[in-house]
Amino acid sequence: MSTTTTSTALLPTYARADVMFRSGEGAWLVDSDGKRYLDLLGGIAVVGLGHCHPAPLAAAHEQLDSLWHSSNLYSTEPMTRLAGLLSDRFGGARSFFCNSGAEAVEAALKWARKATGRPEVVALEGSFHGRTHGALAVTGQPAKRAAWEPLAPVARFARLNDVESLAAAVGPDTAAILIEPVQGEGGIHPATPDFLVAARALADEHGALLLFDEIQCGTGRTGTFFAWEQLGVAPDALVLAKALANGLPIGALLVADGAPEGFAPGDHGSTFGGNPVVCAAACAVVEAIDEPLLLAVRTHGARLAARLAALPGVVEVRGRGLMLGAELNRPAAPVVADCLAAGLLIGTAGDTVLRLTPPLTITGEELDLGLALLEEVLT
Repeated sequence: MSTTTTSTALLPTYARADVMFRSGEGAWLVDSDGKRYLDLLGGIAVVGLGHCHPAPLAAAHEQLDSLWHSSNLYSTEPMTRLAGLLSDRFGGARSFFCNSGAEAVEAALKWARKATGRPEVVALEGSFHGRTHGALAVTGQPAKRAAWEPLAPVARFARLNDVESLAAAVGPDTAAILIEPVQGEGGIHPATPDFLVAARALADEHGALLLFDEIQCGTGRTGTFFAWEQLGVAPDALVLAKALANGLPIGALLVADGAPEGFAPGDHGSTFGGNPVVCAAACAVVEAIDEPLLLAVRTHGARLAARLAALPGVVEVRGRGLMLGAELNRPAAPVVADCLAAGLLIGTAGDTVLRLTPPLTITGEELDLGLALLEEVLT
């Protein structure tokens, strides 16, 4: 393993593993020593089409040769085309583009507050929405908030899949109910259709807005382009990021047609949001996520979940599509470290949960190899 993987010039915001990657293709990464690793983490659900996928790679290269930046005082073809593609997928929506998931959440919070004139957000325990102040305020993990409190906006927290808890939290000051259809950092916990139906009804009853955070579970990850499509409940708005440009930095707020206006010119902005190069890559990603690929995600996801459940030390498997969490009967971090040494990348989503979010394009043979390596580590 490489010995030149760290730098004292970096602030210590991450506990980085002792490996430096130099190249990647598909579901594989290569480190600075030439060792190959099978990537079942996908940049934490970011590299949805696999490393260096030819479609977004070619689109970004072509755009680099013509225009990098023009400012959001003007339009570019890639930005407007991406907005149209996402609107078509959603069934009618308008987009605001930024650079990350946390920024998209911040935009959603500002939009909801402006649209309703209300100060509070109801979020869920165990949720994760980002590390900027507003996104952190609505993240339902006290340990992540503690060092930065007091935070804004005002947030109240309900329990996932507990309708009574949600109903008790929503009231006349609620601007929005914010839900991950599948909680990511909180341990890979899916919301049930009944819970989302209740959330939709509560939002409508109280004049609040229903926001979905699909930063991790969207863009094909669960087997439909948006996770909400298989759950039967449409939000007033949602946020995307991570896989939308296959690794280039992007975030997006989509506001459904018919939802309140909220924003007016000057209310919000992002200097680099809607960057032409990134949007060109994102257009290629959206176009590549077709029904055959989504069918493969569902098929591979079901098979992977069943195989994971049979591994030693696994007590439960949760998730949808290729966003899966394997609850262990032991700490997860040592397993992740041992897998890295064996040439396999997986992650954690809590102290005892392994997170698997491989590229959507992964093959059955690659999944078999990954499962064999994981079984060796767990045995």
